Amino acid sequence: MRRRYRRVGFTAAQSAELWERWKKGEGLKSIGRVFGKPSSCIFAHIRPSGGIKPPPRRRSPRALTLSEREEISRGLVAGRSLRAIAATLARSPSTISREISGNGGAALYRAAAADSQAWKRALRPKPCKLAVHARLRQAVAKKLVLDWSPEQISGWLKRTFPQSEALHVSHETIYRSLYVQARGVLKKELLQHLRTQRPIRRSRYSSAKRDQRGRIADAVSISERPASAEDRAVPGHWEGDLLCGSKNSFIVTLVERHSRYVLLAKVANRDTKSVVTALIRQARRLPDELYKSLTWDRGKELADHKRFTLATDIAVYFCDPQSPWQRGSNENTNRLLRQYLPRGIDLAPYSQADLNKIARQLNERPRKTLDFQKPAERFSECVAMTR
Repeated sequence: MRRRYRRVGFTAAQSAELWERWKKGEGLKSIGRVFGKPSSCIFAHIRPSGGIKPPPRRRSPRALTLSEREEISRGLVAGRSLRAIAATLARSPSTISREISGNGGAALYRAAAADSQAWKRALRPKPCKLAVHARLRQAVAKKLVLDWSPEQISGWLKRTFPQSEALHVSHETIYRSLYVQARGVLKKELLQHLRTQRPIRRSRYSSAKRDQRGRIADAVSISERPASAEDRAVPGHWEGDLLCGSKNSFIVTLVERHSRYVLLAKVANRDTKSVVTALIRQARRLPDELYKSLTWDRGKELADHKRFTLATDIAVYFCDPQSPWQRGSNENTNRLLRQYLPRGIDLAPYSQADLNKIARQLNERPRKTLDFQKPAERFSECVAMTR
């Protein structure tokens, strides 16, 4: 059954952080994980402005503040005259009179509602250059139909009409007129003539390399992993990953390739310091012979892999980008874990003892790939061989 998400808005602080992450090039899914929301919720938030951060709004210093409106409301309840209220606020009586009459009169005046309405009425969208100049708008539209890029159009206009400032427009204005459909300047259908054909504007820094993947310094490729790890004949080679929950919660999952033995570790968040510290703690619980290598994906949570290797003498290998099958045991184990830790659940309340209990249950379940032997039994045999 498809999970239903309750639509919840963003606070001003959350919205600011969301736009900052979008500007830095993070993807919808990556941002969604931070706020514990689906990528569709993030898309719905940035879509009205076409993926372009709206300019910050500021109140005029001369406008009435919420506290002043509350003072007006209290004055009306107390039966004070408009002049007396105006004197208290050091405002003109006519200002107080217009404020009250414009918001339902003395009997219906409410400070919060009046402040909200004033904020809405203060919105004065400035028409862009393409909206004002029809000839320029038509020239831009014609070139877009020819699959010219906004930058090519802008440069061509400046070169063709060097003396006519009215026919000059920046490529950024063209992009904004396309993506911010509320402007009503260029038709939405013209988006299909852009090279990317994206429904929203992406950050110039956006790429797969910047979105939690591929930015691992001195990463050793999985192709250099020993052959003994590949054929699973020798125990001690592990695969690892982060299992994600809601509200920015995560746990580390580790699977031994030979025995399919599972270890789970609680982490406070997904930063590399927390994850590497948890991995070091888990590694020190095992004999050196049973922890020879670790294979991870391209997540930045293991950017400090050198500290892990230095502390444990365990080699770390990284999968190729977008190749989860190279950690097949770990991916399969994560699916099994969803029986105990369903998608969308908050993982933060689970203690390390809770995670150990779940891991023990998995390790005590017979596995077809082991001829229905339990991972715990197979791993115990490996431990006995090291003694």
